[in-house]
Amino acid sequence: MKKISRRAPRPAGEAADSEAGRYKKLYSMLLDASPSSVLLIDSQMRVVSANRNFLEKAHRSEVETVGQRIDAVFPPAIAQQMDLTGLVRAAFEHNRPTRGERIAYRAPGLATRTYYYRLIPFSWQGAIEHVMLLLEDVTEQVRLGEENRRVERHLASVVESASDIVLSTTVDGRILTWNAAAERISGFTLSEVDTRTFFDLCAEPHRARARRGFETVKRGKGFGVAEWDLVTKSGALVPVSWVGSVMKNDRARVVAVVAVGRDLTERRKFEAHLLQSQKLAALGLLAGGIAHEIRNPLSIASSAAQFLSEEPEDPEFRRECTAKILTGIQRASRIIENLLHFARPAGQPDMVRVDLVRIVRDAAMLAATQAGIQQVNMEFELPDDPVLVSGVPGLLQQLFINLFLNALGAMPGGGSLRATLDRAGAEVRVRITDTGCGIPASEIERIFDPFYTTRPMGKGTGLGLSICYSIVRQHFGVIDGESVEGRGSTFTVKLPLLNEGVVGE
Repeated sequence: MKKISRRAPRPAGEAADSEAGRYKKLYSMLLDASPSSVLLIDSQMRVVSANRNFLEKAHRSEVETVGQRIDAVFPPAIAQQMDLTGLVRAAFEHNRPTRGERIAYRAPGLATRTYYYRLIPFSWQGAIEHVMLLLEDVTEQVRLGEENRRVERHLASVVESASDIVLSTTVDGRILTWNAAAERISGFTLSEVDTRTFFDLCAEPHRARARRGFETVKRGKGFGVAEWDLVTKSGALVPVSWVGSVMKNDRARVVAVVAVGRDLTERRKFEAHLLQSQKLAALGLLAGGIAHEIRNPLSIASSAAQFLSEEPEDPEFRRECTAKILTGIQRASRIIENLLHFARPAGQPDMVRVDLVRIVRDAAMLAATQAGIQQVNMEFELPDDPVLVSGVPGLLQQLFINLFLNALGAMPGGGSLRATLDRAGAEVRVRITDTGCGIPASEIERIFDPFYTTRPMGKGTGLGLSICYSIVRQHFGVIDGESVEGRGSTFTVKLPLLNEGVVGE
C-alpha cells in the first residue's frame, strides 16, 4: 500500500506575513527602478524609506537615511530654504499634493544638481499615513535650456545687428519676422508689415518674379539670388539683392522661408563712379594715342610745307616736299578713318550669304606674298564644302587680313602660321595660330584696346585688333586671344552660322 505524505498547512498568520514580505520586496524593487529620487516620510518627520536613486545621488547609505528626520537628511541650508518640515506638515494637515517646485541641491564634494520636487500625501481609511517626496533631477535639462536661450539670444543679437535685411515668411510669403535693418531701410516697423506679404513690398515689375521664386520654395528649394527692388514707406525704390533659403521641420517639410537682402544703393553709386572713371581713363588713352599717331605725319607735312614756303629753285626738291606733304596727310586721314570705323561702325550694312571658307582662303592668298618674304610657312585646315555665315564680305575679308598680317608682324625672322576652320554647334570657329614672339601675360587683356601695340614705334598704329574686334561684334560674334610670351599666339573668331530663313541671295 502506497504511503501518501502531505505537507502540513502553514498557519494563516505565517502566510499573511509571507505575502506582506513579497509585496514589500516588490515595493522596494519598484522604488529602486524609478529614475526619480523617492523618500517616504511619516508624521514624525522621519524617513521611512529611500530608494536607490536618492541614496546614490545624495551619497548616503540606507542606515544613515532611514529613521532619520527629514531635516537631518538634507543639508540645513536646503531644508531651511525649502521649509521642508513645514511643507510636509502642511501635506499631512491638508491632504493636498504640492505643485512642482525647483531647488538646487549640492551633495558634499559634488557639483550642484537641480531638482523639481513634489509632495504627495498617502492616506489609509481616511487617515494620512505617509507623505512621498519625489525629486526629479533636471540638471541637464536646465543646462540645455539655458544654453538654448543663450544661443537664441546670440542669434537674435546677430540678426538685429546685421546691416542686411533679414526676414522670415511663411511659404505663402506672409512676413513673420523683420529685423532692425529692414525697419531702417524700408521705414516699416514689424507691426506694420506682419499682416502683409513679401510680394507687397516688392516693386510692381518684380512681383511676378518674386512669386515664381516662392513657388520653388514650396518644392523644397530656395529661390537663390535675385534682385528685386523694395518699395519703402515713402514710396521710393531701393535696389536689393535677395538670397532665399528654406526652413524645414523634423519631418523635412518646408514651414518657412528666410530671406536676406542687401541694399545695393551704395554699390550702384560706386559702380557708376567706377564706370565714369574707366570712361575718362579710356578717353585719356584714346586722346594720347591719337595725338601720338597723328603728330608724326603732321610733323613731316609741316616741315615739308616750311621748305616749300621758302620757294626752293630745285624742282626735284619741290616734288619731294610735295610728296611728303601728301603722304603725311594720307597717313593722318587713314588713321582717322580707321578710328571712326572702330568707334562708330556704319550702322547695319546689308548682310548677305557669305562662304567663310572662301573669305579665309582669299585673305590668306593676299598675305602669302608677305609670308614668303619673311620665310613664314603657312598651313591651312579648311573644309572643302562652303560654310555659310551672314555678313559683309569686305569687312570679313578685312578682319582676316588684319589677323594674318598681325601674326606675320609677330614673326619677322620666320616661323609658322596655321589657320583652321570648323563648325561647333550653331557657330563656326576660325583659329589663327602663330609661333611668334607672343604677348606678356600682363598685357593680354589690353590687346583689343585702341592704339595698343607691341611693335616698335612707327611700325603700327595699334588699331588693327581694335578694328577686328569691332567687325566681329558687328557680325554678332566673339573674338578671343591667347598667348604665351616667346612661344606664339592664337586668335579665335566665333561667328553664328547662317540662318537660312533670314538672309537670301
